[in-house]
Amino acid sequence: MQELSLKTSDNITIKINHYSEGKDEVLIICPGWFMTKDSKSVKNLVESFLPITDVIAMDFRGHGRSGGFYTFTAKEERDLDAVVEFAKTKYKKVSLMGFSLGGALVLLHGARNFAINKIIAISAPSDFSKIENHMYSPHAWIPTLFQKFEPKRWLSIRAGNLFLPKLKPIDIIKKVQAPTLFLAGENDPTVFPWHSELLYNEALCKKSYLLFENANHAEDLFNDYPEKFTNVCTEWLTKD
Repeated sequence: MQELSLKTSDNITIKINHYSEGKDEVLIICPGWFMTKDSKSVKNLVESFLPITDVIAMDFRGHGRSGGFYTFTAKEERDLDAVVEFAKTKYKKVSLMGFSLGGALVLLHGARNFAINKIIAISAPSDFSKIENHMYSPHAWIPTLFQKFEPKRWLSIRAGNLFLPKLKPIDIIKKVQAPTLFLAGENDPTVFPWHSELLYNEALCKKSYLLFENANHAEDLFNDYPEKFTNVCTEWLTKD
């Protein structure tokens, strides 16, 4: 694995972990708010997909070892643009996997970049302003405290302006051309499943939707059901 630095169009340094095993395709893992490329969940995800593809895991601005401040999808498209441009110099096929706000960002990018091979959007919100974010729910705080307690990651988070204007994934979903898999957790306390269902219903591309029963939010689908998650995503990424 190599940690590399990239520059965005607005001069923010973005850090990536590049896991290269000589394959001709790559999967870019795009974490959501409060998750980083060096978190245990993301590292486990990488190991699960290396058998079928090279992997790039990224830190969006305001997270981990990247610079800047997080703007909750207002400017993070520029971060993903830089990573995709890097990937395109090395791979014939580039696919995207995004979690939560990272899921929103892979859809926003896919609406502009028609060269993306496949997209997987997990717990993606249809509209940032309609995210439920019931942090008082046990489904929200128990996994955070007992399964994903990583003080180093928590201390790396730098939030920016929450109120900058943002594109809504629901407004651009019909422009996405890459085959897109939508995944959601039945008990998600942060982004309710209706978001993924709505995006799936409105999408015009080749598409599929799967609700994980008794599952929570974003990377929890993988943490709680690693074999099922890996198998579903692998099938999507490898089929014609």
